[in-house]
Amino acid sequence: MQIKPIADIQALLETIASPMGIEIVEVEFKAKDSSLTVYIDTEGGVDLNTCEKFHNAIDLPLDELDPTFGAAYTLNVSSPGLDRAFKTARDFDKNLGNKVEIKLYAPMKGKKLLEGVLKAWNENAVTVECGKEALVIERNKIAKINRAIEFDD
Repeated sequence: MQIKPIADIQALLETIASPMGIEIVEVEFKAKDSSLTVYIDTEGGVDLNTCEKFHNAIDLPLDELDPTFGAAYTLNVSSPGLDRAFKTARDFDKNLGNKVEIKLYAPMKGKKLLEGVLKAWNENAVTVECGKEALVIERNKIAKINRAIEFDD
């Protein structure tokens, strides 16, 4: 299925999201099931009401944009999820100082799974404080990095 550029779709959605206090985290199209998913966030987090309100606000403008050139698709609006992998500069910046989980392609210091506090990042590497040790890990060695999920007892 052919679709319009994601950047064009996202630009339209941002004009609607911004006045609503909503941030577009990612726009994703999956041809396999013809679904357009818009991941959103707000300062206070995302609940079902926020997703529904935004879905209703973007439904007609998306129909007018016709992102799939007349083909049917399913529109989903969702929070990014607690364990979403960091993909953008925004993801890394937003999580500076937070505990993260890093899955590596190959073991480092005998481990393929590391947890620590994200202290710094750039295009090539991340710096994570694991205990009292600061580790600099090249980004091409990271299979996935996301915020660590901690449950209260």
